[in-house]
Amino acid sequence: MRLDWRKISPDGMKAMLDLQHVVDKSNLDHKLLELVKIRASQINGCAYCLDMHTKDAIALGESPQRLHVVAAWREAPFYLPRERAALAWCESLTQISEKGASDSVYSEVESLFSPQEIAELTIAIVAINGWNRFAVGFHNPVGDYVSKIKNV
Repeated sequence: MRLDWRKISPDGMKAMLDLQHVVDKSNLDHKLLELVKIRASQINGCAYCLDMHTKDAIALGESPQRLHVVAAWREAPFYLPRERAALAWCESLTQISEKGASDSVYSEVESLFSPQEIAELTIAIVAINGWNRFAVGFHNPVGDYVSKIKNV
């Protein structure tokens, strides 16, 4: 690890944990949120977060098949319309500097999620992108994460 920013900047860590608390108390399906976290982490090349969120998704009962294929979700038949819209929104916001946040992607999200859910989904996407940048930037060690989620 390059730098233990959590100890050096406890206020920064507290801010990130406060943001994560908002995500954790979301009423959105937590398996959907894990798919979004995994997809953003794939785009950002964050092995630490991929390790964490695939383990958490499995603990929530997510199928290995869906986890293996989430990088190519558009071509796979086993993602629900809400999941597809959430993944598209995730990709749009994660790659915002390259593609912007398209009206068509937002319209699809808006047709399937309430305003509250859109806000919660967007906060989750912002949070995982932040965590990815810390983990990739500071080379968090990968592989030792153990999910705290009790198997369902």
